[in-house]
Amino acid sequence: MKKFFLILILTSAFNFKAQDTVNYNEVSQDLLQNIMDNKSYEKQVKILEESTLEDLVSQLKTDNQKIAFWVNVYNSFIQISLTENPKEYEDRGAYFKKPRVKIAGKTLSFDEIEHDILRRSRIKLSWGYLRKYFRPKYERKLRVKNIDWRIHFALNCGAKSCPPVAVFTPEDLDTEFDFMTTEYLKEQTTYDKETRTATSVSLFSWFRADFGGLCGARQILADYNITPEKPKKLKFGNYDWTLSLGNFRKIPK
Repeated sequence: MKKFFLILILTSAFNFKAQDTVNYNEVSQDLLQNIMDNKSYEKQVKILEESTLEDLVSQLKTDNQKIAFWVNVYNSFIQISLTENPKEYEDRGAYFKKPRVKIAGKTLSFDEIEHDILRRSRIKLSWGYLRKYFRPKYERKLRVKNIDWRIHFALNCGAKSCPPVAVFTPEDLDTEFDFMTTEYLKEQTTYDKETRTATSVSLFSWFRADFGGLCGARQILADYNITPEKPKKLKFGNYDWTLSLGNFRKIPK
């Protein structure tokens, strides 16, 4: 009888622990969805604040899991921080460098999430060609293995020219990224057939190495049917840094 009760107690404890396990990708999705729906998001923020490096490393194993999670987190906290204090955006350099996202035992800046984790330790002002070396343990464990250039059409930094905000999932990330990439580039790109010149978003210039150089950027425009052929020349439009929050978009399933 004693043996039976011991097994029962251990089984109950195991089931409780399994039920109590946090799915951090779902937390990031719920956080952003609640913001988009104008619902309370304090619960999700608290869960992220109480997470540990070991928690995230154990769950975010693939690049798709890492990318979906971090893009949702980035876009969420942009909306939160600039809704609370829009004046911070007047000094954008300081705004993106300021540690503000409490997660995995650290307080990260938006620059750290974008350039250290999602862009695998790239120096911000180097067109993407220069890497940072001797990075801290948490960064090496959380960053992606390969840069997905489509993040630039998924991250929203609060500016009017930024891509819209959408909720991303690791299971359907490729389809979701392709949709957002296509829709955004259609809105941002014009093409002159006579001169074979495309004018598109400045992101192609700022992070050109991520796209395979300017030649790679021109190929992307053709591959995604933004232009009818690979442009011979690529120009860049002015980026509108006017603060614009609440630019949400639902990805069709």
